Amino acid sequence: MSVPDAPPGQPAKAATAAWIGSALEYYDFFIYGSAAALIFPKVFFDESDPATATLLSLATFGVAYAARPVGALFLGHFGDRAGRKNVMVFTLILMGVSTFLIGCLPTRAQVGGLAPVLLVLCRVLQGISAAGEQASANSMTLEHAPPHRRGFFTSFTLSGTQGGQLLATLVFIPVAALPEDQLLSWGWRLPFWLSVAVAVVGYVIRRKLEETPAFARQAASEGVVKLPLVVLMREHWADVLRVVAGALIASVSTIFTVWALAYATSDSVGMSRSSMLWVSALANLVALAAIPLWATLSDRIGRRPVYLAGAAGSAVTMFLYLWAISTGSYPLIMVLGIVTFGVVYSAANGVWPSFYGEMFSTRVRLSGMAIGTQIGFAVAGFAVTFAAQIAGPDGDDWSSVALFTAALCVPPVIAVLSARETHSVPTERLGEQSRPEASQPETVTA
Repeated sequence: MSVPDAPPGQPAKAATAAWIGSALEYYDFFIYGSAAALIFPKVFFDESDPATATLLSLATFGVAYAARPVGALFLGHFGDRAGRKNVMVFTLILMGVSTFLIGCLPTRAQVGGLAPVLLVLCRVLQGISAAGEQASANSMTLEHAPPHRRGFFTSFTLSGTQGGQLLATLVFIPVAALPEDQLLSWGWRLPFWLSVAVAVVGYVIRRKLEETPAFARQAASEGVVKLPLVVLMREHWADVLRVVAGALIASVSTIFTVWALAYATSDSVGMSRSSMLWVSALANLVALAAIPLWATLSDRIGRRPVYLAGAAGSAVTMFLYLWAISTGSYPLIMVLGIVTFGVVYSAANGVWPSFYGEMFSTRVRLSGMAIGTQIGFAVAGFAVTFAAQIAGPDGDDWSSVALFTAALCVPPVIAVLSARETHSVPTERLGEQSRPEASQPETVTA
């Protein structure tokens, strides 16, 4: 039986809710990245050894990514049984609360070694929240979207993510310009305290969403899956592996956003914090426009060619961007930063929500996207820590970091080359290629 079209206006409403919710949630997530590169080494770690303090601070950035696969298991299961909407509301509130608490933490000078421990605990909560955010929002928009425009509507989740990163960067620009004593005492806390608005606004927006027609019909006809993870691993294990490999493309984002920022503002290059934050801000602004354009193109020519261009192109342009930083030429850094992150990386970033989601059937879509992406994102999160080690004791071996980033772009290329093209497959038939019909009766419950 075909899934009926969503009510008029519902696809746009779902996409708008996904955009705003993701922007607000990832504002929280990305202000941590800026703080980890610029502030936390001096606030939560031993300043007598700056290189080690920076390494440990960047490691806490990766902790959230390590927590993501665990969160994905629980939130994916919950979302495929109780619906996409409930997960979207829960993740937003959890992110807002945990981020607000970071802004309230005592420093190392106040409580010693307890300070970084509390920081890590809050970061773990952020990771659990992020594990369910994109998968639930992507599933919601994909299942509400018209079949021929799934790429466009689903891309709003990632546009929102870029919007959140842009907002986080803009908020940090005036904060980073504060005098050093004010910045390290109270200034860095302000962006985290703003997360109170995240929880309130996000709840108001998302509680009014309707569940998707695809999920409602699945629950009414076959019933929801008893154990989504079991069904997922039996019927879609190859696609889960593809998503894990594809999700490594997020390493480009973490290296660009965190490691490159730390490198550019280090003594070896000497760029100012504010100038580099403006590079990130403008690159994200361009990405806001590029993501829906790339996604629209994928609705016309397919997901695979657009994603492939973004993944392979990012390996090349990241090398050029890190080289530009090593020259100290700000115009060159600005141009290549925008091209790398705003244009090229956006091709893969804008397409993966529909590309990954279309690999799975409705009954396990949220679990498949959450588990697959979060395992890959866990590696991407710690790519920053590995990059800090690869860069050597002085933190200036940019070419080794560029080669490392390029190597992480290889698995996504392999994943897309081995995947099916799904942009023209009807929504109700997505995931059928992996579903053995004989197994259906024992995996669902009314």
